[in-house]
Amino acid sequence: MPADMPSPLPELVDSHCHLDFPDFEGETDQLIARAAAAGVTRMVTICTRIARLPLCQGLAEANPGVFYTYGIHPLHVTEEPPISAEALVALSDHPKFVALGETGLDYHYTPETRNAQIASLQIHIAAAQASGLPLVIHSRDADEDMERLLSEGMKRAPYSCVMHCYTSGARLAEVALDLGFYLSMSGIAAFPKSQEIRDIFARAPLGRVLVETDSPYLAPPPHRGRRNEPAYVAHTARIGAGIFGLSEAEFASATSANFDRLFPKAAAFGAPPAGGQP
Repeated sequence: MPADMPSPLPELVDSHCHLDFPDFEGETDQLIARAAAAGVTRMVTICTRIARLPLCQGLAEANPGVFYTYGIHPLHVTEEPPISAEALVALSDHPKFVALGETGLDYHYTPETRNAQIASLQIHIAAAQASGLPLVIHSRDADEDMERLLSEGMKRAPYSCVMHCYTSGARLAEVALDLGFYLSMSGIAAFPKSQEIRDIFARAPLGRVLVETDSPYLAPPPHRGRRNEPAYVAHTARIGAGIFGLSEAEFASATSANFDRLFPKAAAFGAPPAGGQP
């Protein structure tokens, strides 16, 4: 490569964002262009409202590097219409529908809906087992129940999973990794006071780590406190590279390979060219 040519950016994947949120309305093209400029060639937009599913599907169909999911978020279990495992599997037929969720447990904000959250998570686990698609798990202040439900599910039938935006305890991380699951690193891992989280990731196998933004939330430094977006996953990846003692390109390559292993439907499309256009 000529000395005056810039080095190519490592290709990154934002494994969890919410492009359908009103925060991004009318900005999809600009978001994808900025992401591509930062080396982020693919992203998964997570749908948590059935009414917004057509929008998420449309975003994926219109943009080669965008994929989508659907699931009932634990905070929405009493608001969203109930769904069966069979109905979830039917929704997943679309070629760019790559995972089920986000689902899970959140006792921080809604402990009063614990039983409904557990029932919903079990339905999603059954759908993952039937479809072969991975689960995207949200877990907050629910480590004991989450450990039990994930382990019991695996005893019934195999399935795959990513613990999205991992901020739970070290024991749940160990259990998830022992089950063959993945941990996803968000911008929280880049916060100065998040050493405990960085330590958990440092003990994880590199082959089980993903990166994400959870945008529009949780922007990493230097954007903390402002709206997050897929391009900023590059800042979190820089922290991840440091945790594992790798170059940014090596860490990007490893996490992209991990993404392809966990999300085979997305891997089948490959990475789009720079700029996200065919």
